Amino acid sequence: MQTIQEWIWEARGPQGEIRKGVMEAPDEITVEEKLRRQNLIPTKVKKKPREIIITFGSPVKEAEIVVFLRQFSTMINAGLPIVQCLEILSQQGENKAFNRILKDIKTNVEQGSTFSDALAKHPKVFDELFVSLVKAGEVGGILDTILQRLAVYIEKRVKLKRQVRGALVYPIAVLLIAIAVVVVLLTWVIPAFQAMFADFGGENTLPWPTQFMISLSEGFIEYWYVFLGLAIFVFGGIPWSYRQSWGRPFWDAMLLEIPLIGPVMRKVAVARFTRTLGTLLASGVPILDALNIVAKASGNVVIERGIRLTAERISEGKTMVEPLMEAKVFPPMVVQMIGVGEQAGALDQMLSKIADFYEEEVDIAVAALTSLLEPLMMVVIGGIVGFMLVAMYMPIFDLAGKIRAE
Repeated sequence: MQTIQEWIWEARGPQGEIRKGVMEAPDEITVEEKLRRQNLIPTKVKKKPREIIITFGSPVKEAEIVVFLRQFSTMINAGLPIVQCLEILSQQGENKAFNRILKDIKTNVEQGSTFSDALAKHPKVFDELFVSLVKAGEVGGILDTILQRLAVYIEKRVKLKRQVRGALVYPIAVLLIAIAVVVVLLTWVIPAFQAMFADFGGENTLPWPTQFMISLSEGFIEYWYVFLGLAIFVFGGIPWSYRQSWGRPFWDAMLLEIPLIGPVMRKVAVARFTRTLGTLLASGVPILDALNIVAKASGNVVIERGIRLTAERISEGKTMVEPLMEAKVFPPMVVQMIGVGEQAGALDQMLSKIADFYEEEVDIAVAALTSLLEPLMMVVIGGIVGFMLVAMYMPIFDLAGKIRAE
């Protein structure tokens, strides 16, 4: 089957006027034939060059996908064919990369692929969970409902991500500013004080805090590359090790155990797990397939292992409660509620209720964490900077006291 491409054409009209345009066709000959049927004489036909768009990660924002889902669902519900919906949506978006992806999906559907298979060819934009839900909607004949459900799910997922990022942005920003202030003090301010003390001839009789800060400044200036290497390790080495297969389990386990942050991350994990699994089950995805998809989307190796263990036990004929208890990744209350929903035959509804509850809990926990971290960071950073300044002013205070005594 030939691939549909875009062609730029020029042709002469019936009265000799020059006309130009863009046409989709499998080859140059087809373009010329179509033009002749329109009483046009083709003079130039060439392939439309592909636009080079440099992106990092996904070229499409989740907010754009939500808008696409809602518009697409409305069109499907109104009875428009999928190809026509994709054609309309690919022409009205502002994101050129997304428009190009939608055109490619439309081409694949025209050539006989299912909508879900066409989506699967763009995994950076449409992940496995997205494709599985669409496939379930195609099989069940409820594609418009599934698209609306997907839009709600992505909106809640985006909100959850923003909450977690919002809780971490402030302390990280304050920490970076504090590091910059300390570097300035060690590199320029303390050496200036040291030169002044040397001029007064009292360098050997300085208080111990002052001597300590001067020694630290001298060491920092002389061995700056050691401190730079340490900073690179912390801000570059740890993220790098997290991306490695041997490092990620260690950091994921540590993240769940860190005081203050660990409990929040567990609540985020519960909210994500229950919301994703509930959405999949409500859409008709089999539970084993749903658990495997949720495991990949969990974002934490420790939790992923617990979910995969649950899937294995269910395939052996057990209920969800026993393996979830055995995995020890979710609170007992959550596991018991899942068990109640499973026994009542309303697991998807119970998971949705748990997700709603824990998303509210994340709101409260993030607000509490932020309100606690702000004064804590200020006290720690203020204490460090304050100690450095007081240490450098102590000899000046001693000198002023001696002058008054004389």
